[in-house]
Amino acid sequence: MALNPVLAPPDCPRDRSAAATPLTGVRAALAFAGPAFLVAVGYMDPGNWGTDLAAGSRFGYRLVWVLVVANVVALALQYLSAKLGIATGKDLAALVGMRLGRGPRLAYWAVVEAAMLATEMAEFIGVVVALRLLTGIALLPAAALGAALVLGLLASPNLRHIERAIFLLLGVVGGAYLLQVLLAGPAPGPVLGGMLPRVDAGSLPVAVGILGAVVMPHNLFLHSGLIQHRCGDAPPRRVLRRATVETVVALNLALLVNGAILLTSAAAFGERGIEVLSLGQAHQALEPILGPLAAGGFAIALLAAGLASSTTGSLAGQYVLDGLLGIRTSALARRAITLVPAVVVLALGVNEVTALVWSQVVLSLALPVVALPLVVFTSRRDLMGDLVNGRPLRTAATVATTALVIINAVLLLTAF
Repeated sequence: MALNPVLAPPDCPRDRSAAATPLTGVRAALAFAGPAFLVAVGYMDPGNWGTDLAAGSRFGYRLVWVLVVANVVALALQYLSAKLGIATGKDLAALVGMRLGRGPRLAYWAVVEAAMLATEMAEFIGVVVALRLLTGIALLPAAALGAALVLGLLASPNLRHIERAIFLLLGVVGGAYLLQVLLAGPAPGPVLGGMLPRVDAGSLPVAVGILGAVVMPHNLFLHSGLIQHRCGDAPPRRVLRRATVETVVALNLALLVNGAILLTSAAAFGERGIEVLSLGQAHQALEPILGPLAAGGFAIALLAAGLASSTTGSLAGQYVLDGLLGIRTSALARRAITLVPAVVVLALGVNEVTALVWSQVVLSLALPVVALPLVVFTSRRDLMGDLVNGRPLRTAATVATTALVIINAVLLLTAF
């Protein structure tokens, strides 16, 4: 059974014919754009909303620095992921699967799959909650409508069509939160103060949750796979330069969105001593504080973020199943299955913000397992050739990954 046609390479500027004139400048950049923006969707999914709302309402601006640090780590790891795909022609999951025996490979898949299920649960929870806020319908109809919308996006056989839909959804999210920040009007002084690193036992789970929400394990598999659809016959270094520029632009836009959510939460809720315990509460509280326009924008942006991120998690899942277990299935079929845990969590009445925050903690715990082989592979000349990591990058990536391991060990000790 072939991979879902969603993963078939779209028309690349260099894939058409030998007689075609190569695109240059802005036109080439626009034609190349796609992989990093699909990856960036995961950095502003509903899981980020849960952690950013919790951080802003409970701790004000104190955790702004965590977003910035997490974005720097994300940029480095996504750069390595793209470089791995360009240099080897294989995605990260396939390279790991080729080097592990059956037992270790199954164990590795179990850890990764748990993280991906947490991701997909958070994404669909956001969709269902947003639909309920916008329409007032009950849980089951909202879940059915949300499933239809998510699966409808994944039903397209053309990756370019999905990319265009995601670009549109990202524009909605960005526009809505730009409006909310303008309405909330956070004071510059406290925002700048929040750039100074500080954390305590009370804020540690939320800080680690932010890290797990921003640096997402499934995106490291996804970027290494999607980038191959843009390589064509261009020299690898040219593809890497374009991928690097696109990654910096896309992830910094995601940082602005995450920062806007946290700042709005801090200004609207944190400064008034309102702790946000649910997305519905955040929506209701925004109306009397910032007005109906802000409340409506919140729900629309949540829906757009949930729909966009629900597609990319399933695309990453295809690479993981194929690379680690040799199972080839469509993203559509996978998503239909992974909708179930989110519906169960909502049906049991679990608080959605609590579920979102802890789903991101699960991601953070799985992150070192994914980041370590990425750093090792990209530091091997026999795999990477001329694109192998230089000593400064290898050192920085090793330090960042080691820090992730230490942070997660501290989280476990704190939790248990």
